Amino acid sequence: MNKQKKLTLTFIALLVLAIVIAGIALLVKRYMPSNREMALTDYFKVSEGEMQVILQDQIYDTKALYENGQIYVDYGMVHDYLNSRFYWDSKENQLLYTTSTAVISAAADSQDYYTNKSKASMDYPIVKVKGDTAYVALDYVKERTALDYKKYDKPDRVVITYRYNEKADYAKAKKKARIRYRASIKSDILVKLKEDDQVRVLEQGDSTKSGDGNESSFDKVMSVDGVVGYVRRKDLGKIYQSEYTTDFKEEQYTHILKDGKVNLVWHQVTTSAANDGVLNLLNATKGVNVVAPTWFTVSGNHGEITSLASDAYVSRARSLGVDVWGVCNDFSNDSKIGKVLERTTTRQKLEKNLIAEAIKYSLDGINIDFEHVRKANGDDFIQFIRELGIMCRNNGVVLSIDNYPPTSYSMYYNRKEQAAVADYVITMAYDEYYAGSEKAGPVSSLNYVTDSTENTLKEVPAEQTIIALPFYSRLWKETTKDGKVKLSSEAYGMHIAKESMIDAGAKFEWNDESGMNYAEYTKDGVVYKMWLEDQTSLEEKMKVVSDHQTAGYAFWKLGLEDSAVWDMIIKYM
Repeated sequence: MNKQKKLTLTFIALLVLAIVIAGIALLVKRYMPSNREMALTDYFKVSEGEMQVILQDQIYDTKALYENGQIYVDYGMVHDYLNSRFYWDSKENQLLYTTSTAVISAAADSQDYYTNKSKASMDYPIVKVKGDTAYVALDYVKERTALDYKKYDKPDRVVITYRYNEKADYAKAKKKARIRYRASIKSDILVKLKEDDQVRVLEQGDSTKSGDGNESSFDKVMSVDGVVGYVRRKDLGKIYQSEYTTDFKEEQYTHILKDGKVNLVWHQVTTSAANDGVLNLLNATKGVNVVAPTWFTVSGNHGEITSLASDAYVSRARSLGVDVWGVCNDFSNDSKIGKVLERTTTRQKLEKNLIAEAIKYSLDGINIDFEHVRKANGDDFIQFIRELGIMCRNNGVVLSIDNYPPTSYSMYYNRKEQAAVADYVITMAYDEYYAGSEKAGPVSSLNYVTDSTENTLKEVPAEQTIIALPFYSRLWKETTKDGKVKLSSEAYGMHIAKESMIDAGAKFEWNDESGMNYAEYTKDGVVYKMWLEDQTSLEEKMKVVSDHQTAGYAFWKLGLEDSAVWDMIIKYM
């Protein structure tokens, strides 16, 4: 082989070797994990005087304040996650916390707080206001809440544990395990784990093609100091379950409950003279043990009420062995209940006025019928119930609250909390189709009562649940003009409702869908329809309620019933 040929071969060999080395280098670069690290200051992006909040297993959007060694978390987080019994009055800039016996209040930027009228102090401001946001000292919240927290620095952050006795997935790190920003070995490293470091497994990954072309499986994890990222499954040990426990004791509320089932009738009282008829009305009933006269109405927006209460009325009811629960409603045209409830001074004035009437007339109970509370005032309403509940318990007065049947749009009435802080939760299982409905239908179908009962019991213990049923029906009138149907209705008591249809020549037939007798007729081009509430339909409803072993029944309203229903009703008492 001549010299020239040898040189050529050598060159080719070197070229091939270079190509191979370059290829190997490219493969190494492509498939070797990245060692690039992301600073946690870039990950959390916390400014001076702020602190990142990690709530158990999630990074919370709103930063905490960190001032003079004290952590302040925003009120929204406190209320929505940690303890909903904290209540912020943004109108009067004070933070309230209500126990079974006391209202604890703290003004903004003050170290002092008051338990009823007794003053105490912390060594830090309890609540701070920045713009439109109230921030509450975490240590102050912790005194009244099942929670633990741990602070970390560089950057400043706090990990809060507030959910206990729930299983969660965990794993321990193997050697050289890394938490990365994304599910890729090329992604930046957030945390270099040590062997046996524990991480919480938030999501288990599947073995998939990653963006770098590797077959890999990543689990989404959180480190003990609140960093969320991804670790290769092969770098973690076997997943196991564990749970947080706490020694914190939740406060237990006591309730004033009647022995046996409640059989309540509402008595609509619109004038003082109407009080005189209670004895005759009650004498016509059987088994009634509570009468609830509509005596009190919120008047104006400053906590005042109008009252039609009567000593003689109470005495007459008591002579028949019937308790009296005075009703307070929000039906006045000169009052907006939200304006009363959203301010602590006016809300508490209303509470004091109500309990004063209860004491003055020796009432057995107060029944709250606020039907015009808007969603924006849901927290104000439940705070009212908490505060009034204290006054009622202190005076041996039963507190009951009337509610619409549970639906997505009425959840803010918070029946679960009502049950915790009051005595009875009453579901008004009627007005399924009401005066303003767009089409005719029953006042209270059997399915409507069934759903109302079962959905209430998802939130309220059976021994505190009262289901309210109607003594009335609606006569619907459908008038067609120019191809459009105009709908109107009138409500009638049991006897009059039935007689009005019979007199018109209509015949009632049982309707399985509604569980009621139905009739209709046409006169002068107007179609009249009625789903009749009678003894038969009412008993079907009472069977449903009885099967669910609730605390009892309520009926709207006294005087609209057919006398024959009482023999049936007492069978279910």
